Amino acid sequence: MSALDNIDRNILRLLRVDARMSNAKLAVEVGLSPSACLRRIKIMENAGVIRGYTALVDTASSDAMIAVIINITLERQTEDYLDRFEAAVRKHPEIRECYLMTGRSDYMLRVDVDSAGAFERIHKEVLSTLPGVLRIYSSFSIRDVLAARQKGGRSTAAR
Repeated sequence: MSALDNIDRNILRLLRVDARMSNAKLAVEVGLSPSACLRRIKIMENAGVIRGYTALVDTASSDAMIAVIINITLERQTEDYLDRFEAAVRKHPEIRECYLMTGRSDYMLRVDVDSAGAFERIHKEVLSTLPGVLRIYSSFSIRDVLAARQKGGRSTAAR
């Protein structure tokens, strides 16, 4: 696929806000006919620009899941170490997100748990068994500050 133009970027921006927006409404928003809009979406899907669609689940109503952010430092940053680590991460559905990072740690991961005990299991059985891991730093989230935006609502300003 050639480089994205402003219309493609606008389509992506709108789909990030509401992936269930009808094609007809999306087409109006970006100034295209519905068929032209759908054609662009299909091209971006086939090219892997759009890799899928997902549901954002309200943690307050879904058994109070806690997001845990994990920073991983590897023993070495060679291509072999990075490849082995990433291949192992892909095998664990408990790991919801994984980013190669700059800075103090090599990777940042996110897992969702319902308790400290559940995280302890993931730490023992998954994180500590990943190849090449030197250090694991974990932080538990308190709340999702952008949850109101994800619900399509507005957040209130800090007072």
